Amino acid sequence: MLVRRIARPLIAGTFLYGGIDTLRHPQSRVPGAAPIVEQLTEIADKQLPVQVSHDVEQWVKINAAAQVGAGSLFALGRFPRFSALVLATSLVPTTLAGHRFWEHTDPKERFGQTSNFLKNTSMLGGLLLAAVDTEGKPSVGWWARRSASAAAAAAEASYTKASKKAAKAQKKASKQVKKVGR
Repeated sequence: MLVRRIARPLIAGTFLYGGIDTLRHPQSRVPGAAPIVEQLTEIADKQLPVQVSHDVEQWVKINAAAQVGAGSLFALGRFPRFSALVLATSLVPTTLAGHRFWEHTDPKERFGQTSNFLKNTSMLGGLLLAAVDTEGKPSVGWWARRSASAAAAAAEASYTKASKKAAKAQKKASKQVKKVGR
């Protein structure tokens, strides 16, 4: 559909620009990302059996690379549901790190950060819609239900056929026993 071909690159543009800029200048994002990375790595250290890197700049670069990669795929219409989900996932820490409006006391700064926070949450909503958009094609869930129904019908048909053959064989065996018994 034409709308998808226009909308996807428009949505992806923000992620491509922001991701490339962050990869070029990650240091500018490190201070804002530090509290989020600290919280996430603390939780990961408790939950995961492996040691997670605490290098904030590395996490900023990973997030930026995910945005560039998924943004490129999304803009090109390749794996659109998956790439939209990756972009949505990367947008959450980006928003929480970059637009902490609740920490600002200056009304102008607070308004700007609130506007950007709301813009990002709006983009998140659009990405979530894109992540579930099947483009009119059946979803994986539909295919799974259809396959399960077909398998159940085939099993029922096989059981019925086997039951008929067994009944026929039993009847034949009964006749043989009667013949032998005479």
